[in-house]
Amino acid sequence: MSWLPKQRVVVPTDFSDESVAAVDSALQIAAGPSSIHVVHVLPELVVIEPSVAWATIDDENRIAATEKQLHGVFADEKYRGVQIKVLVGDPGHSIADYAQDIGADLIVLPSHGRTGLKRMLIGSVAERVVRLAHCPVVVLRK
Repeated sequence: MSWLPKQRVVVPTDFSDESVAAVDSALQIAAGPSSIHVVHVLPELVVIEPSVAWATIDDENRIAATEKQLHGVFADEKYRGVQIKVLVGDPGHSIADYAQDIGADLIVLPSHGRTGLKRMLIGSVAERVVRLAHCPVVVLRK
């Protein structure tokens, strides 16, 4: 892996302080804010949910609302130019697929430190991204 500034860095976010800190870390690695792709993955809607059945919510509205929230979180001047993308699906697969689609040089994401039974049952998004990614992945300890 070259230590030159990265041209395309994917940073997944879940709106936690750790994921915002991961974007800050990526700013130090990337060629500039426009090289950073902040990604949030929404879960797929379940057809039996009342809001879906009554057509009061859909993916387009959810994506637009999430993009608006992300622009609010990353409104500070130091984030100017950061690219924001909202996806729908499984987080691990969606992040790895998006990184491959844009030809990312690096993925930077936080580890939320789940351990024991909770980690076994839920699985770790960071672990899945590491296994599925086509490029290097930096996992930050919290």
